Amino acid sequence: MIPVSALLGTEDDDAASTIPLASARGATVVWHVTGGDNLECAYREPAGPGRAEGELTTAEAKGFIDDLADYGVEVLRISGGEPLLRDDLAELVAHATAAGLETILETNGTLLTAEKSEALAEAGLSYVAVAVDGLPERHDEIWGREGAFEDALSGIEAAQAVDLPVAVRFTITDENAVDMEELLDMMDLEGVERFEFAHLEYDDAEIMDLDVDHDARRRAVRRVCDQTLDAHERGHNIETLLTGNYADAGYVYQYAMEELGEDRATSVRETLEDIGGDQAGDAIADVDYQGNVHLTPHWQRYALGNVRDRPFSAIWEDESNPILAKLRDREDHVPDRCPDCDYYAMCRGGSRHRALAATGDLWARDPQCYLTDEEIGLEDPASAD
Repeated sequence: MIPVSALLGTEDDDAASTIPLASARGATVVWHVTGGDNLECAYREPAGPGRAEGELTTAEAKGFIDDLADYGVEVLRISGGEPLLRDDLAELVAHATAAGLETILETNGTLLTAEKSEALAEAGLSYVAVAVDGLPERHDEIWGREGAFEDALSGIEAAQAVDLPVAVRFTITDENAVDMEELLDMMDLEGVERFEFAHLEYDDAEIMDLDVDHDARRRAVRRVCDQTLDAHERGHNIETLLTGNYADAGYVYQYAMEELGEDRATSVRETLEDIGGDQAGDAIADVDYQGNVHLTPHWQRYALGNVRDRPFSAIWEDESNPILAKLRDREDHVPDRCPDCDYYAMCRGGSRHRALAATGDLWARDPQCYLTDEEIGLEDPASAD
């Protein structure tokens, strides 16, 4: 994640991002606690209604959480399917909190009642990230049910009523890009203090068809930066984050040079290099509801092992797997433009699973890189005249 607000906020802001700016190996684990769902989202692979077979039991889940804590994992991001389908969710959050993990819940929000919000707040949940993918009609179409937007809004309000921090997570697609700006304004009126702007991630070429083009992506990222800067200048310390595409790091640095000057931009660049770009197979890991360990939350077609057979810590440290080893030493393997890119240290070649889905080649270019050769230092502007 790229903490735009922490990078571009005014210098006298006292609000710091809660996103760590540097990450150790395995610092964040995304855990899909169930394979079941209550809605069908257009940009996610379909899941069956209700709970799924083969989920980790409560006892297995607690043992898994203990191993994560012992290994030094900092953040446990709980996802699904729809995680609120698990009736032991608050119990698992409380166990993770007691073990010292920061816990975050990703949900479509439609099952987030007052009772569940209170239980999760008491369990120590850090915040809940609710997917809102457009204005009502568009959101309902993407999530496959009329009224889904209103139910998500009710879930947000239920969480706010018990002082459980809320983030809105917006995943941009070709369908909903036009709604982003108005949605940001609407969420501001709702008192939402965090906005996560997510690029579409996929390891399936069919989902790739929902993606926006480079021009639309660039406009959207600039709008996130503009609104962040404007909000902070007005004293509204909203937290904005970009996630899913580390080409954004180079763009945010360029934006800082343009809008804030060289000194601030230098600081922005240093922070982005500390964050370190795409962390697939390194600082971020994924575990599905059956215990299979994946390189990222969106690279589900390839598993390194299963926590029912070996602890997560042992799987994540086993570099006998050639893909894992290459991801951790990727500069010699990434595509032609990347090693000489001015922003390699803050991007690391972008998404490998998107490249694989788009081309069949794990080490091809990330199709979402929208920066030009000139912008990344591969073309002399004078020679192009």
